[in-house]
Amino acid sequence: MTSIPPDEAVENGHGNGNGPSPPPAKRPRAVISAAQIRAEFEHHEAGVARVNNGSFGCCPASVLDAQARWQRVFISQPDDFYFHSLQPGLLRSRAAVAALVNAGDVSEVSLVDNATTAAAIVLQHAAWSFAEGRFARGDAVLMLHYAYGAVKKSIHAYVARAGATVVEVPLPFPVASADAIISEFRAALAVAKAGGRKVRLAVIDHITSMPSVVIPVKELVAICREEGVDKVFVDAAHSIGQVRVDVRDIGADFYTSNLHKWFFCPPAVAFLHMRKDDPIASQLHHPVVSHEYGNGLPMESGWIGTRDYSAQLVVPNSIDFVNRFEGGIEGICSRNHEKVIEMGRLLAEAWGTFLGSSPELCGSMVMVGLPGCLGVDSDGDALRVRTMLRRDFMVEVPIYYNSRRVEAQEIAKDKNGDVVTGYVRISHQVYNVREDYEKLRDAVNKLVAEGFMSSKLRPSEKEMVA
Repeated sequence: MTSIPPDEAVENGHGNGNGPSPPPAKRPRAVISAAQIRAEFEHHEAGVARVNNGSFGCCPASVLDAQARWQRVFISQPDDFYFHSLQPGLLRSRAAVAALVNAGDVSEVSLVDNATTAAAIVLQHAAWSFAEGRFARGDAVLMLHYAYGAVKKSIHAYVARAGATVVEVPLPFPVASADAIISEFRAALAVAKAGGRKVRLAVIDHITSMPSVVIPVKELVAICREEGVDKVFVDAAHSIGQVRVDVRDIGADFYTSNLHKWFFCPPAVAFLHMRKDDPIASQLHHPVVSHEYGNGLPMESGWIGTRDYSAQLVVPNSIDFVNRFEGGIEGICSRNHEKVIEMGRLLAEAWGTFLGSSPELCGSMVMVGLPGCLGVDSDGDALRVRTMLRRDFMVEVPIYYNSRRVEAQEIAKDKNGDVVTGYVRISHQVYNVREDYEKLRDAVNKLVAEGFMSSKLRPSEKEMVA
């Protein structure tokens, strides 16, 4: 019989209720050294200034090794893996997540591929509620204007199609304070409730993706409770590993976060939390229907057919990795925040611009204005400049085009008086060094010195026709 890899061995348990708690902590190691950090990430492509941890995350070699062990267990004896190893292993990962986010019980945590899948689970239920008459046609769903693109499309694909009125919260950017976000949220919620309309669901980001801003999510959830919003779904794709997450303190009905972005798991794994005492807990289903349908979302998500489950099985190994750092994940978050603000200010000073939000509204990512003379005037411009930085300068960084402004908000300008419409979103993770940001700084300074404008990269009419 094939056994669970020694590092992943757990007590028996099927994972559909009160299973085992995380195993006792291992004997603490010495704090990880700079050389050991470099060794853990030496598989990163050499010479690339990788200041974009936010998009795809990173995974250390020790966790990749653990993943490979799980993959070999499956390949060597699939039947034994399915009947004896998979569910106990998933239960251990779920228990680890439950402890990490202060869930009330392991049964409240389901493992899914990513936050987009979690959104589909929640929005699918809302769509059924419209289709089956529990919600009236025209009832509202509220979301932030800066909601993640895939989630915005899911809202329209599921609930708008089923009859919902979708109301967006037009957040300011650049943003100076949490109060500005709260004010816009209250105003949009009033619009959603106009004429006695019921607000069935609010979708709130914990950290928006582009532009990146830490949202005062606990305060917005409390407002939803005060104003009678039925359910609140927090899309926190970027949160775990950037900011402290306590799902009971936040108080949302549904909370999801990716573990492969900022928590060092391999792609793809995320969790969805929902309180076990919620009446609709039994009504949530994974969009991929398989043999476990009807046995509760944790079990449905734990088997959606033959596939590679190894990313979901190595969550305890990622926890072991973060615990090698001083202060564990809290220490990593704190140091990343301090460093990304420092590097953001370095870039802003060099370019004569500014940060897109105050430091308290940043986690391990920050928006930095690009010199206005670059003339980033569309999403297409932003993508082409991003591609040029990757190919010509070996710098990997997302670029945001700020196309939408709250009414009456003053247009931000750089030190030369040029309007700032383009921003880089820089990340800081444990593998980053100062030279990464200096490489980005110097690349942009070179473009400015050469009189570069984004319009030079736009396709000609002939190329567009072709």
